[in-house]
This record gives sequence, C-alpha cells and structure tokens, in this order.
Amino acid sequence: MIASDARQQEIELARRLIAGEPGAFDRFVERFGSKVFQYSLLVCGQREDAEEVAQDTLFKVFEKLDQLREPERIRPWVFRIARNACLMKRRKSVFAPAQELSLDELMPQAAGNGGARRIEIADWSALPEDRALKAELQRVVREAIRELPEIYQSVLLLRDIEGLSTAEAAEVLGVNEEVVKTRLHRARLAVRRKLDWYLQSARAGGGPA
Repeated sequence: MIASDARQQEIELARRLIAGEPGAFDRFVERFGSKVFQYSLLVCGQREDAEEVAQDTLFKVFEKLDQLREPERIRPWVFRIARNACLMKRRKSVFAPAQELSLDELMPQAAGNGGARRIEIADWSALPEDRALKAELQRVVREAIRELPEIYQSVLLLRDIEGLSTAEAAEVLGVNEEVVKTRLHRARLAVRRKLDWYLQSARAGGGPA
C-alpha cells in the first residue's frame, strides 16, 4: 500500500509538472534528487561524477518536460534520462575503469561431475550482529554492483535499488521483459557470489583478499 501511495504521488507530481504549476519542479527535485544521485553514484562509482550526472539529469528533465506525455511513466522516463547521462559521463570520466570484468568472472564456477553449476552459499545466520560488518557488507555490495558489466548492472539498479517494475525497467533499457528477467537473475547471482565469498572469508578469519 505504501509503495502504491508513493507511486500515485509521483504520478500526481508529474501531472503538476506537465501543467507548469509553480513550485512543482522544486517538489520534483525534493522527491527525485536523492534517488537520481544514489543511482548515479552506484553507476559512476565516484561522488564527483555522480553529482554532475544528477545535476545534468535534473536539468534535462526540466528541459524536456514537453516530452513527458504520460504522467504514469514519470519514473522510467526520469531514470532513462539518468542512465543516458551516466553512460556519457562514464565514457569521459577520468575515474572510469580501465576495463570491466566479464560476467563470467563474477558468476559461480562449474563444479562436480558433468560440470554441474553449484553455488556455495555462506551461512549468513551464523554471523554476529555487528554494525561494522553490516557496513562492510554494504560496501561489498556496492563494489559488486559496480563490477558488473553495464547491461547487468543497469537492470539490477533499476529493479532492486530503484524499485522499478519489470515492464518499467524494460522501457528504460529498450529491451523486452524476458531480457530484463534473465539479466536480473544473472546479476543477482553474481552479486550473491561475491557476498558469499566475503562472508566465508570473514567466518574463516582471513578477511577479504
């Protein structure tokens, strides 16, 4: 119900934006500014780039309001603009990685007879309740997401971080819903693998390499 109410508020805000209501854009910035920045930070990996991308996105939203035909599509429309801005910045940034890891480097490795794929799952419940460890896990998750190839990273961010539906993510990325589902599944496995590796290392007392 809360998610539904929040989405309805976004749609109403979009209607006010399209109508040119005074103060509507300020309310839009209050609602979407932090979301766009956090999304940009995960994609870009550096605060300086993320701040610039977020500002560019908000400016482009204001500039292209006449292109928003359907208020119901406000969220995928905004994140499509943000994604394009992120990709442009990433190509130009001095912080851009020299190369991206392939998804195969992050995925569980084949093991056992016949090369059956097996995922070694760490026993998360055995970990102590430790705030420092939880903060470290958040860092590991962010790092794992940044290491994903862009086509997998983008679908994971849109679905799991920003809460877009499968249909909305497909609209942002320009692919069909089955492609979104497949990429999301593989991206989640990749991130889970890195988390499990970290937790197994922590339980063994060795810490991450």
